Amino acid sequence: MGLEIDEINNRSEADFVMLLGGIFEHSSWVPELVYGARPFAGREALHREMVNAVRQAPDLQRMALLCSHPELAGKEAAAGSLTDASQREQAGAGLNQCSAAELQTIKTLNQAYRDKFDFPFIIAVTGLDKHQIIAAMERRLDNNPEDEFNTALGEVEKIARIRIDALIDG
Repeated sequence: MGLEIDEINNRSEADFVMLLGGIFEHSSWVPELVYGARPFAGREALHREMVNAVRQAPDLQRMALLCSHPELAGKEAAAGSLTDASQREQAGAGLNQCSAAELQTIKTLNQAYRDKFDFPFIIAVTGLDKHQIIAAMERRLDNNPEDEFNTALGEVEKIARIRIDALIDG
């Protein structure tokens, strides 16, 4: 059972930022920027405002947002240092149940991706399995840097929507 939008709208700025700071992974600057736009009519309006804040941010800040995401089945997962949301999402996609060969494939793809694009591979894993994720990693390695930057930001927006939907009722 999630929160009602009125509960979000009526929070102090500090509580609002603390509650929504993980919607965009480790990026509390996003809820800080949208706090003044309250009240939000619903979770769609909140998501739209947060997405607009990200889209209007300088490229350097958006790159930092991408870099704040963990690698899929990467060192953060192995060390148990994923955020709760990332851990649930990755486990839901079966990334915590990869064979040694699958983990090696993902590790190799993660490194090739980071070498090419300078940020970790990001995909909204909800509803996907590990095989679909690996295929997407392989496919997206063929993208040019500008297209992949925009693709990754689009995936971040999808992740944010999933997280907002889990937090806020209807």
